[in-house]
Amino acid sequence: MGIFNGKSNTPRFVEVYSQKVAGENKIFVDTVTGVNYYWHRENGYGGGMTVLIGADGKPVVTPPEALTPQ
Repeated sequence: MGIFNGKSNTPRFVEVYSQKVAGENKIFVDTVTGVNYYWHRENGYGGGMTVLIGADGKPVVTPPEALTPQ
């Protein structure tokens, strides 16, 4: 069961990227704020999540229209 944003049945977080290299790596986007989060899990040894930061030092934000299926 996902975490929903309370205003609709839209999931609060959507996975936009996944890669299994040196563990498991994913990028999630908060559908309310657009903020991107990087999630990493090492093979059975734990993991963590953090805000994805761009080259300018600010959080990466995806515009809501980019999340809408076309």
